[in-house]
Amino acid sequence: MERSRAKIATMGRHLTGNEIEQLRNIFTDIGYLTDPVMAAIGDSGQLGLTRNSTTPASRALAGRTDVLAGAIRLWLLQQPVPVEQLAPLPLQTLTEAGIVTITGSMARALVEMRPYGSPDDGASGWTVSDLTPGLDKIITKTRPDYVLGVSPASVSLTHMAVPTHVGSALDMGCGCGVQSLHLSRHADHVVATDVNPRALEMARLTCRLSHADVEIRDGSLYDPCGSDMFDLIVTNPPYVMAPPSREGQRLIYREGGFTGDGLVEAVVRGAPAHLNDGGMLQVLANWAHIGRQPWSERIATWVEGTGCDLWVVEREHLDVYEYIETWLTDAGLDGSAQWRSRYDEWLSYFDDLDVTGVSLGWIIVTKAGRDNPDLCCEEWPWQVAQPIGETMARHAQSVTWARLNDEDLLARRWRIAPDVDSEATGRPGAADPEHIVLRQRRGLCRAVDMTTASGGVLGACDGELTLAQITDAVCAILEVGRDAMLSEVLPLVRKCLRYGILEAA
Repeated sequence: MERSRAKIATMGRHLTGNEIEQLRNIFTDIGYLTDPVMAAIGDSGQLGLTRNSTTPASRALAGRTDVLAGAIRLWLLQQPVPVEQLAPLPLQTLTEAGIVTITGSMARALVEMRPYGSPDDGASGWTVSDLTPGLDKIITKTRPDYVLGVSPASVSLTHMAVPTHVGSALDMGCGCGVQSLHLSRHADHVVATDVNPRALEMARLTCRLSHADVEIRDGSLYDPCGSDMFDLIVTNPPYVMAPPSREGQRLIYREGGFTGDGLVEAVVRGAPAHLNDGGMLQVLANWAHIGRQPWSERIATWVEGTGCDLWVVEREHLDVYEYIETWLTDAGLDGSAQWRSRYDEWLSYFDDLDVTGVSLGWIIVTKAGRDNPDLCCEEWPWQVAQPIGETMARHAQSVTWARLNDEDLLARRWRIAPDVDSEATGRPGAADPEHIVLRQRRGLCRAVDMTTASGGVLGACDGELTLAQITDAVCAILEVGRDAMLSEVLPLVRKCLRYGILEAA
């Protein structure tokens, strides 16, 4: 997120407020919205575009000469479209703004304007970004100031972002502005920042087209924030750990210009000074495995002395070769003469840093105000039920309950969360099941195993009786000593509270 020395190309002249509103109204009138577009290209067309193939959508639109089909071909399929088919659109204005170009009787898109729909929170509208690369397997070199559209990574961040109402939110490294669209629906004030002026232009247009009230600021990391404090900070920063780039080679949208995972470290270390009490930082990130040191130990030092809780979830682990190949392909270097030299350069860079692998996942920092902060680093490569924002929102409270002393834990009434099922398996005809499991249907879809005794206690947690009352009753029924029962039940209850399987009545 450091400013590139390369010259940054802007789009064209800025659209005025009236021009943006006119364009929004035209998009609405012609049906250039998510549902009509998806209906026009069909399921096969939608799936094809996720594979960067335009053929299914093109076949679905065959023979259509209406303006909606023209807009889809122009922006989503990146095809030349007759000007007359786009007559309702303000093509002269869009040309002056650097969004389309006209050659003879044909128009082509220079920038992508894509309908975006989110019925759950109303974050619907249009996103503005550079054209999707690699359509129909045509690989082109990515420009240094490229602005990424709605990607799988940005969708993952929208799914993990806390959806509850907050007073202030920061979208750090906003790119095309899709996170800001979501934040604006549940935050009173949203600030969006980026170091790429081209991204700021597109984010501004995304937000204004979509009627999202967002303050756009230019700058790196927390520099544009000054002394401002936030209840929520979300970021999908340019975390790719690439070797130092030669002039004009660094891809701003993915490479921050820091050594190793130094950018992600700076994001985490800087957050406590800009979080209100109870505030949260949510980062979709990569981090390095250095030598033999466990990655969890190293990341824990990033919040040392801040009093903040840390929750890190490794979703995937890559060796250095797979990691490098992934990002060389992303840069459009497949089949190029530069592939091997850049590969070797990257390997040498990782050797110098003693990088032995890379983790991909989530980092959550919460200003929980504990004397003894909660530090949790875990691996969770299994499927989750998206969105998980509600799980993230409840995490700090779940940890607070899990850390209660034994007396308080026993004195309270708990209940199984509504999204939890009980499963029992065993041999046919057996008197008791071999396994009793509580399993979540939402969030991380956690599961815990129980014995007959502990299952009897947790199964009776319906919010009516205290944990102590339930435990005593089960001890009497099973003729088990109370101390032995508590030694089994209390750790399990704490685990279930931390996971959100149990909650306060």
